[in-house]
Amino acid sequence: MRRVIFLLIVLLAGAANYGQEYSAYEITEEWLSRMERIAPSEPTIKNVSKKKILVFSKATGFYHWTIPHNIEMLKILAKKSKVFEIHVGYDIDKFDKKNLRKYDAVILNNPNPIGPKRDLFYDLLKANSSMSDAQIAIEAPKYEMNLIDYVAKGGGLMLLHGAIVVQNNSAPFSAMTGGSFDYHPKQQRMHVQEVDSTHPMVRAFKGNGFSHVDEPYFFKNAYFNYNFRPLLFIEVDKLEDVKKEVNYNINYVSWIKKYGKGRVFYSSPSHNAQSLDNPELLQFFLDGMQYIVGDLKCDDSPISKQKVQSSD
Repeated sequence: MRRVIFLLIVLLAGAANYGQEYSAYEITEEWLSRMERIAPSEPTIKNVSKKKILVFSKATGFYHWTIPHNIEMLKILAKKSKVFEIHVGYDIDKFDKKNLRKYDAVILNNPNPIGPKRDLFYDLLKANSSMSDAQIAIEAPKYEMNLIDYVAKGGGLMLLHGAIVVQNNSAPFSAMTGGSFDYHPKQQRMHVQEVDSTHPMVRAFKGNGFSHVDEPYFFKNAYFNYNFRPLLFIEVDKLEDVKKEVNYNINYVSWIKKYGKGRVFYSSPSHNAQSLDNPELLQFFLDGMQYIVGDLKCDDSPISKQKVQSSD
């Protein structure tokens, strides 16, 4: 009975938002054809071996309506670039140690967990096993550690938008990803800018950044160590509905970082599938995929808290 109630809560959490937005922007043959047309025709780094990527797409909490759009977009990027093989997963066994070793990288496609616990692996076991809460509390951290170890030993990890919430109360997970989710103001049009327009990861934007409607994410925990190389930012004083006073105006919304022998790429853009109509953003995602598997070499050294403070 508890599992039934749990699943009902999950469905209701995103139902209203999902129904309103998805119905206005469905995945049609026309949409797929448009994605095929505007997606990059070749990868930035050529003559590389084909890499296998797991795209984990199971949300247990808030359901981002762009999850299926992202899956199709990633499949198209893989198909046209010919350097990736996409495998979509929804079950917790995808995070078994042996299974993770099958892949060169993992993409977390908005698998948001339920609050306030904010623990995806706990939620997945709760919904799909007969374990007691006490047993789940013991087993769930093992799956989290499997993913952390996987990256530390050389695996790639890409997090799309809400994926930053996956283990939001875990300090080790936040240290790996570069931060945790704090909150976001209302959806609004914003201009996203490059931190360094000459960096290989953002050359797609040609120094102009891009504008779109999105949720402007703010971050906490490891974020303020700035143990990452920032790629994109938004200006806080140009946002509406900012609920918390901040002592900084540059809010980074995308970054890359090394973690052990592995690589991590986070992109807050985008919450809405309409943003995928931007071919430059598609190129950005493809370059991010090439970065996490180790094909695209670039500066991923952290800027550090000291450097940020000295530039204020």
